[in-house]
Amino acid sequence: MFIETVPNRASPPAVLLRESYRDENGRTQKRTLANLSKLPGDVVAALKAILKGGTLIGAGPEELQIERSLPHGHVAAALGMIRKIGLDRLILSTARDAEARRYCDLVVAMMVDRLIAPRSKLGFVRAVDEETATTSLGEVLSLGKVKDREAYEALDWLLERQVRIENGLARRHLEDGVLVLYDVSSSYFEGRHCPLAQYGHSRDHRSDRLQIVYGLLCTREGLPIAVEVFEGNTADPTTLKSQIDKLRSRFGIIAAEAKLDGIYVIRTSVPAEDLSPAHAVQAYKDLSRVERAFRSMKTVDLEIRPIRHWSADRVRAHVFLCMLAYHVEWHLRQVLAPLLFHDTELDAARTERSSPVASTDPSATAKAKKATKRNANGDRINSFAGLIDHLGSMTRNTMHMPLATKHPFTLLSKATSLQEATFKLLGFEPKCVQ
Repeated sequence: MFIETVPNRASPPAVLLRESYRDENGRTQKRTLANLSKLPGDVVAALKAILKGGTLIGAGPEELQIERSLPHGHVAAALGMIRKIGLDRLILSTARDAEARRYCDLVVAMMVDRLIAPRSKLGFVRAVDEETATTSLGEVLSLGKVKDREAYEALDWLLERQVRIENGLARRHLEDGVLVLYDVSSSYFEGRHCPLAQYGHSRDHRSDRLQIVYGLLCTREGLPIAVEVFEGNTADPTTLKSQIDKLRSRFGIIAAEAKLDGIYVIRTSVPAEDLSPAHAVQAYKDLSRVERAFRSMKTVDLEIRPIRHWSADRVRAHVFLCMLAYHVEWHLRQVLAPLLFHDTELDAARTERSSPVASTDPSATAKAKKATKRNANGDRINSFAGLIDHLGSMTRNTMHMPLATKHPFTLLSKATSLQEATFKLLGFEPKCVQ
């Protein structure tokens, strides 16, 4: 079959659907199957394309319609990393009922949302609800309609599992005899009704505000494992005993290694055969990695404050959620280091120093990154927040054809070279993250 346009004197030409055939004498003839003259021109063009063996995508401006377009790349990166390290499975554990799965999905969504755009829990609900979504997060996790109370119920559900989750992280990342880093920080508080909020030594230089104190346990590399919240007037040394008890009874780490708090590390009572002076100095320097975690949690990326909860347990759940989000960020930073202003050769340079007291000069690679703002592959170098923002420009588009409005399909926008490099390092495709 084919479409033929036939001149019609002073009238518009006739558009005919015809087919070829052979008559009794074997001669080629044509016969008309339908008159298409009244059809719109773009429909005729689409039929011509189909008859020529093409695939119908849409020939006119109304043929291919976008129902919705939502930022997706940053969601795919964060959610994909959560799946890759199995954090969602650790949070859910053996629970298989629908309620637990719903709460787990909401907790995962809150972690991702805190990584890409920290906001209040009510702001989170609006950002993932199907009616008011600002990213693809709710759509990818099939959250549907999200109610305000569900976010708070999910926080309560998470807090009930904090001990088990931290124990699981310890089994994955801590071994007997390993060096554990612990440090304490504080964050000022919004409101006056939480029993944890007290006046104390403010590391935020806000002595006029109530605050909470929290201690963070990390691996030597700065990967957060556990967090505990204390009343705002708690002195740093007072928090240490509970951390030693935690390491000994819950994590199975020897107590001697657990005495390495920032205020003890130089004047340590750990025997020299367990911790040499050189390692003691390096342990003190490694606390900067815990301080980086505090900076990311408090201001730079995750914004633990402002703390808007008034219930002590909700405050604890909020801080634990922020710690889990930074756990994911740490893994993202490790994998994406070639695209960030990170010195990927720093650890190797440290091993070549004559003394741990000596400073470590930036590597040639790091200097080149800083000077050219590109890596050895020519990819542009970014801050972590800048890279996350750029990934968000990759959109997830829900589309349909006019004749198949009940059958929408999803199409991602074309990745930039930087987005391609990012997902190549991550080891998964943005379209495959669910």
